[in-house]
Amino acid sequence: MKILVVNAGSSSLKYQLIDMETENVIAKGGCERIGIRGSNLKHKTSKGEKIIERDMPNHKVAIQLVLEALVDPEYGAISSMDEIDAVGHRVVHSGEDFNCSVLVDDEVLAKCRNNIELAPLHMPANILGIEACREAMPGKPMALVFDTAFHSTMPAYAYMYAIAYDDYKNFKIRRYGFHGTSHKYVSQEAIKYLGKPAAETKIITCHLGGGSSISAVKGGKCIDTSMGFTPLAGVPMGTRSGDLDPAVLEYLAAKKHYTILDCVNYLNKECGVAGISGVSSDFRDLTKAASEGNERAKLALDVFSYDVKKYIGSYVAALGGLDCLVFTAGIGENTSQVRKAVCENMEYFGIAIDEDKNEQKNDGSIHDITAAGAKVKVLVIPTNEELVIARETKELLEA
Repeated sequence: MKILVVNAGSSSLKYQLIDMETENVIAKGGCERIGIRGSNLKHKTSKGEKIIERDMPNHKVAIQLVLEALVDPEYGAISSMDEIDAVGHRVVHSGEDFNCSVLVDDEVLAKCRNNIELAPLHMPANILGIEACREAMPGKPMALVFDTAFHSTMPAYAYMYAIAYDDYKNFKIRRYGFHGTSHKYVSQEAIKYLGKPAAETKIITCHLGGGSSISAVKGGKCIDTSMGFTPLAGVPMGTRSGDLDPAVLEYLAAKKHYTILDCVNYLNKECGVAGISGVSSDFRDLTKAASEGNERAKLALDVFSYDVKKYIGSYVAALGGLDCLVFTAGIGENTSQVRKAVCENMEYFGIAIDEDKNEQKNDGSIHDITAAGAKVKVLVIPTNEELVIARETKELLEA
């Protein structure tokens, strides 16, 4: 079985074709600048990489170009479209309509359109990608895998905000959480590594990247997560503020003559570690600047690591203990300084890392950096959201 995984953005479209017999990626690539002059497709297989420069006025044309590349005699990966058994789509938001992945039909798509207001920056592009695939591949089974679905197992006391209950019911204002496919993948990999029944495990997963979130996973199910109604909540991120006293917005609006939209744009794009440091949102730049004596870069790293540490502590309490702490995503997998700072002085929780192992470069497999004698396993696990989407699409087809 071969499954095409599609992740559509507003002006981009990423894809992977995965052979589910081996779970190997046999082709991958992405369309950039859709609807913008200078659009192109980067397509990679075992035969090499091909860059195709072509006008892509919309997602329909982009999908058609991807399909042509996949079957191209020279640089394709399959002989015909018949070899693609299904398509799995990444969709950001499920609202309260779906608590698991679903096969696409008109009713499902209508519910997705109703949830655009919950994620107006991402949902329209996700839906465009789905519609383009349905048109280009009529009759082909398609699954939607939601970023929020893994967090749908949170109890009400974890996802509720202390607002008027009618506003929750009428406007769907609650904690949803994001990065669900990543948290699901690495927590499942951690359970396998621990070698104990899933129901007995207590795991904290730290997806640390340009956007960062932390989840508490008990018995294989999410019971709490740091992101909220939007991906703006939680720990500070590249350019996002993370948790903030909401009264700051009123104060800021008065001081800078901001509208509410100006405030939200500011919190999303001008804050986080970039705002504190004045250097960059990229942790490679921050660690370099900090090592050269830049105090604001050091402060940004300290604020980030301290907030991650606080979430871990609170989730140990929520879980009633801890078996495993997982780091994943760009920062979690590649920035040893952050892992060290987060795990420092956590011995009372049973968390301690081996500094030599922590400094070793990850080879793409699970990397155990636990110190000798420590009670809690500390693992670095490369995430694979595309594989989660393919697996869930396969499960839906087989069901």
